[in-house]
Amino acid sequence: MNLKNVEKKEHNTADLTIEISGAEFQDAVDKVYRKVKGQITLPGFRKGKAPRKLVEKMYGADVFYEDALEELSPAIMEEIGKQEDLELVGYPKTDVKSMGPEGAELVITVGLMPVAKLGQYKEIPAPRQEVSVSEEEVETALKPYISRATAQVSVDRPIQEGDTAVIDFEGFVDGVAFEGGKGENHELKIGSGTFIPGFEEQLVGVSAGEEKDVNVTFPEQYHAADLAGKEAVFHCKVHEVKEEQVPELDDEFAKDVSEFETFEELRADLKAKALERKEKEAENAFHQAVLTAAINNAEMDIPETMVEYETDRMMENYESRLQGAGITFDQYLNMMGTNRTEFRRNVRADALRQIQVDLLLRAVADAEGLEATEEEVEAHVKELSEQYGMEADKIKAAIDAETLARDVRVDKAAKVIYDSAVPVAPEEPASQGEEKTEKKSDEE
Repeated sequence: MNLKNVEKKEHNTADLTIEISGAEFQDAVDKVYRKVKGQITLPGFRKGKAPRKLVEKMYGADVFYEDALEELSPAIMEEIGKQEDLELVGYPKTDVKSMGPEGAELVITVGLMPVAKLGQYKEIPAPRQEVSVSEEEVETALKPYISRATAQVSVDRPIQEGDTAVIDFEGFVDGVAFEGGKGENHELKIGSGTFIPGFEEQLVGVSAGEEKDVNVTFPEQYHAADLAGKEAVFHCKVHEVKEEQVPELDDEFAKDVSEFETFEELRADLKAKALERKEKEAENAFHQAVLTAAINNAEMDIPETMVEYETDRMMENYESRLQGAGITFDQYLNMMGTNRTEFRRNVRADALRQIQVDLLLRAVADAEGLEATEEEVEAHVKELSEQYGMEADKIKAAIDAETLARDVRVDKAAKVIYDSAVPVAPEEPASQGEEKTEKKSDEE
């Protein structure tokens, strides 16, 4: 392989003119033939036994040429990167000028790793929300504990809103029982909205041992089309009425549901955890605002192919994770009420942001002369090991040393930006009156 010319172009792209010798090209053609000959069938020959010359005579002398170029492509890209000290990104686009037994000449358009031109990245002012935890939020945090400690107790009285009724039921339309309309010993929480509108309310006032016909009308948009909009009668028999017995919120309750001895200790712990969570959320929002400002202050000329490559990588990761959860990508799109085009547009925005952050932090690491020590790399490997539940040796086998060191460098660069940032109070949203005044002034 001979690199004849490198023509750098706009948006960090370059055209590489490459010559491939006849011997090198023929070696690639031979490799391709050996890979695929087992699948080739010609009349008069057993599968995989057709001579290459006959295959080329039937399908054309160039039948293996495109596959040969694909065979050569990874080695070409790697050699060019090393030879010219270029960090190639994205998808290469190949324009074949000539190709035959004597070799090939190609012009490959590639993306080059951009270098961000930094603006202000230290002492950036950004909004930082002050956080607190209200008593109402503590009450909300207590609800799961209360729910787990709440007991269902049988009562000898008519059904009330909020009770759970144990019932048998069978539904009829025009006097005929319909499929799926029957149940026995079903526990129905009155007021939950689990059954057809109007059903649960009609059971209020009925006692255990009593029967009642419940008259309802199926919704027009009911999932079973043969029942949609039809009137029905459900014959119900109540076996048992249960009410919720909510525990007293005292020290005994705290001991039952937690490791704390007193209710006040439990409340204090829930409040502290809620405050810690909100602090982390505020800190993350602050960091993201600082990064956005630093990115906006910098100049980056990112090749489109780099964004497309990262978008494809993120899309593949999404699909892989969904498959692992037993969900197809199309099923997920339906659940989210979106389509592939819209989803990819959103992923592309995430991909662009990821690239911008990476380029920014690389440039800051270079500007600050940040390096990764062996101790810092080992600490990073330990973090990854704990995060993914893998042994450190397996982490090192999966991620090369250069990538690990780069991760440490960009983490240190992020710390430089965050530690020097200046928190400011968020702007108060303008009231409606102020907005109208401003609009009127603009119109004047």
